[in-house]
Amino acid sequence: MGIMKRVSTIFQAKANSALNKAEDPRQTLDLSYEQQLDNLTKVKRAVADVATARKRVEIQAEQLKSQGDKLAEQAKAALAQNNEPLAREALSRRQAITVQLADLETQHATIVDQEQKLTDTAQRLQVEVEAFRTKKETIKATYTAAEASAHISESVSGISTSMGDAGAAMQRAQDKVAEMQARSGALDELLASGALTDLTSTNDDIQAQLDKAKGTSDIDAQIAALKTQVASGATTELASGDAAAAPAPDAAASPEETK
Repeated sequence: MGIMKRVSTIFQAKANSALNKAEDPRQTLDLSYEQQLDNLTKVKRAVADVATARKRVEIQAEQLKSQGDKLAEQAKAALAQNNEPLAREALSRRQAITVQLADLETQHATIVDQEQKLTDTAQRLQVEVEAFRTKKETIKATYTAAEASAHISESVSGISTSMGDAGAAMQRAQDKVAEMQARSGALDELLASGALTDLTSTNDDIQAQLDKAKGTSDIDAQIAALKTQVASGATTELASGDAAAAPAPDAAASPEETK
């Protein structure tokens, strides 16, 4: 029995927690206001019912007074005709009406007192309902403003998180681009050095090495040719200098020297 009670308590606590989370204070305040308006309507209806009862008693009392006055006139008329028994009957009925009027007066006083109390209650409740309505609208406005502020805070927090994620994503993209650029540059260097085969080219790696060797041989031949040209130019300049330095033979030699 104790276990069942504990389970029931836990279930009720969880249910209350769920209801508190789902409850909108603005709707609760509106519901409370409607209930107070309903109570006020009931009190005003009760005031109207009591006032109707009071009016009914007053009408009944007026009718009885009218009947009593008529019986008094009838008693006078009977005595005028020397009909005392009839006069007595009229006065006896008037006496009964007097007793009824006394009862009605008591009832009327009680009803008037009830009506006054209900009227005071209705007026007091009217003031309380109006005050509650004003306070309700103020609380609703405050709650709405707080709710909007909370939504804005959540949105700002979400934007901050999104911006952080976007920044991280952008950084990863930049790192990836840099990595791809570095890889592309490395591949270009490897292809240029011949370490890798360019699959887009029609030549294979052996042909590439032969072409490279041929290029080197052509350069060597050009260097040798340049060296030859340089050496030939130097020899020509040297020969020209020696010829200019040697003495010219004497064309008109003396006979003695000829002999």
